[in-house]
This record gives sequence, C-alpha cells and structure tokens, in this order.
Amino acid sequence: MKLKIEKEEYINKTFRLNMKLITQMEAICKKKGISLNKFVDICIRYSIENLDTDDK
Repeated sequence: MKLKIEKEEYINKTFRLNMKLITQMEAICKKKGISLNKFVDICIRYSIENLDTDDK
C-alpha cells in the first residue's frame, strides 16, 4: 500500500476587519502560539459548524 498525501487547495482573499478586533485576535494567537491565518480558519469553521440554520 502506498502512502497517499492529499493536497488541500487554498485561495487568497482580502477582508477588512476592525482594528480592535485584529488586536484582540493577535493577542490570542500569540498566547496560543498559532498564526493569525490559522486562528481565522478555526473561527470560521467553528462558526459554520455551529450556525443556526433555522430561518425565522
């Protein structure tokens, strides 16, 4: 059996975020030892997985 490594595809996007939010995010990243990019990825995935999809 051969080892198969699947490559993830990435796309660059630009977003504008509030400076206070970025400062808070960077502090969390420093404390956790992760990149800002990884933190944003984690937050977005968490938000999508926990999104209330009920239309009210």
